[in-house]
Amino acid sequence: MVRTLLLASAALGIAMTPAVAAPAPKKATSATLAAANPFAKPSTLPFEAPDFSRIKDSDYLPAILAGMAEQKREVAAIANNPAAPTFNNTMVAFERSGALLERAELAFSAVSGANTNDTIQATDTKTAPLLAQHRDYIYLNEKLFKRVETLYNQRASLGLNAEQSRLLQVQYDEFVKAGAKLDPAKQAELKKLNTQLSTLESKFNQMLLAAAKNGALHVTDKAALAGLSEDQIASAAEAAKERKVAGYVLPLQNTTQQPALESLTNRATREALYNASVTRASKGDANDTRSLISEIAQLRAKKAGLLGFPNYAAYTLTDQMAKTPEAALGFVNRLAPAVAAKERAEAADIQKLIDSQNGGFKAKPWDWNIYAEQIRKQRYAIDSDQLKNYFEFNKVLEDGVFYAANQLYGLTFKERKDLPTWNPDMRVFEVHDADGKELALFYIDPWKRDNKSGGAWMSNLVNQSALRGTKPVVFNVENFTKPAPGKPALISWDDVTTMFHEFGHALHGMFASQTYPTLSGTNVARDFVEFPSQFNENWALDPKVLPNYAVHYQTKQPIPQDLVDKILKARTFNQGYELGEAVTAAKMDLDWHSLAPDAPRQNADEFQAKSLANGGFDVADVPPRYFSPYFLHIWSNGYSAGYYAYAWTEMLDHDVFDWFKQHGGLTRENGQRFRDMVLSRGNTQDYGEMYRAFTGHDPRVEPMLEFRGLTQNTQGE
Repeated sequence: MVRTLLLASAALGIAMTPAVAAPAPKKATSATLAAANPFAKPSTLPFEAPDFSRIKDSDYLPAILAGMAEQKREVAAIANNPAAPTFNNTMVAFERSGALLERAELAFSAVSGANTNDTIQATDTKTAPLLAQHRDYIYLNEKLFKRVETLYNQRASLGLNAEQSRLLQVQYDEFVKAGAKLDPAKQAELKKLNTQLSTLESKFNQMLLAAAKNGALHVTDKAALAGLSEDQIASAAEAAKERKVAGYVLPLQNTTQQPALESLTNRATREALYNASVTRASKGDANDTRSLISEIAQLRAKKAGLLGFPNYAAYTLTDQMAKTPEAALGFVNRLAPAVAAKERAEAADIQKLIDSQNGGFKAKPWDWNIYAEQIRKQRYAIDSDQLKNYFEFNKVLEDGVFYAANQLYGLTFKERKDLPTWNPDMRVFEVHDADGKELALFYIDPWKRDNKSGGAWMSNLVNQSALRGTKPVVFNVENFTKPAPGKPALISWDDVTTMFHEFGHALHGMFASQTYPTLSGTNVARDFVEFPSQFNENWALDPKVLPNYAVHYQTKQPIPQDLVDKILKARTFNQGYELGEAVTAAKMDLDWHSLAPDAPRQNADEFQAKSLANGGFDVADVPPRYFSPYFLHIWSNGYSAGYYAYAWTEMLDHDVFDWFKQHGGLTRENGQRFRDMVLSRGNTQDYGEMYRAFTGHDPRVEPMLEFRGLTQNTQGE
């Protein structure tokens, strides 16, 4: 997942526990910023990276307030310029504005997602509605819009280059989509809705983090953890120690299914862990989000109606590759028959195994993973714990993820231990291009913490822009289980895939080569931004890359070919489940955001049940990857009506990887072509045109279905 912060146009930081009173800024007001504040000037560190050794939690609020005030002055100067509008005095000036706000907000967004605390959360609570109001001040500024509109109407005669034309189109569309053409009364109503939504979305973040933390499974009897490895049990004991409770704690990851369910042999513990996961934000307590998400969905529908759209999905998808909710929903629905058939077959196999062991029970969702893993071992003789011995985190990073980037793109990486981070577990690397020139900085924060939002993501600490003379500073965040003290940092195959995925986002950010920050790097459509990341996953199993990093942490022997062959043969195993849980969640997301503007507020449980029942998937056995109350992506992370993008971009990824296979696979020539035509283009071109220029055709779903082992019932493509 990628988290982006577009200047003055995106929803911001992640923070998730009950708010406390916001700290009063010292020696600063909303209009000024003390010179001692570390955001007052660009950082003097390499690449202008934030100096986390100087930044205090109390520095963010005054910097964000002063940044908004400064940008308002800049925007007012542009809007009130007596000279006739030109591309330079309007569009370029607008792109230059907001530098202070961007410096502060990018750093704040990073720590609020990955290293939050009461002060950070209080700042988020205070600034979220202010930032929504700030966006409205800009995009509902009548004088500014008139200048942009004048240029837009004259665009054919302005002599603009391709990137300038794209910027004018994107910004004009953004103004219109933000309500610039509404009458004053409707604009006032829109401003109110935007403030309400930003407040509720920030509150959702805080409630969800608290719900996840409080929902962790706590057991006192070690026997309840039977089936877990000694390292996993030690990690659970360490988690309990950190929380100052006796026994063992299994923290919740953000998804419905939990990693430990694959190994726990105590069925009662499995059921307890599963129930802790699915009820984390729906227990009727202070962190129950059901009423909140229903209100968010209703307000979003009203906002869409105010702007002339039939629903929020239609409003959201206008600038996406799919363009319409009908196209997105049609894509999901076309997958349903093949996915459901595979799900039912997989469920039957699991029940058959349970019966053969005289289990005496009907399989439930908390049984799926452990029995699926047994079937995997029986059919393919793959032991997940055995696999982990070949995946030591640091070696996967340096000799796998970085190695593939070197082979494809010529990149080299030099660790920088002198650059400060927001957590001591992080690592920082200076990235050099094939010609030896400095390209970017890359940060990675791998281990799960209670004050870290769930999941994995990429974002920027500094955005690339030739106009501003800045190079990209990007980071990856994961939530892997931290090894107990003195133990090796062994990770699962899924974790390996996650590392390659998130680094695909990082590459997309590193290769940005745009003049204007609005169009730079990963500032692209949701149903395109996941394409480079999912494509990068393919190199994890490449026959040149895998042996380079998959080395037994004790014997130092590379992964044996017979084990590799088993992984390859097992690749289509359980794919009904894997894809089913994702597209079921995508269908539910699109349903939530297809509410009509006049629809009443929904009962979250009833609405979810209806959506799941009508999806065409086997939800009795395969629950969605996220149930509505803890669906972070769609309620506060910018994926509203866009979760389908993961499956959509997987289609793009496999189709392009098929092109690579037909043209020699992993080569510098192919990597450079992909970089030049896709990874470095940002949002400078229509996505369909960009895709067709690289592949020579429209996206094809067949390679994805073949990869997943889903080749039935695909008529209508």
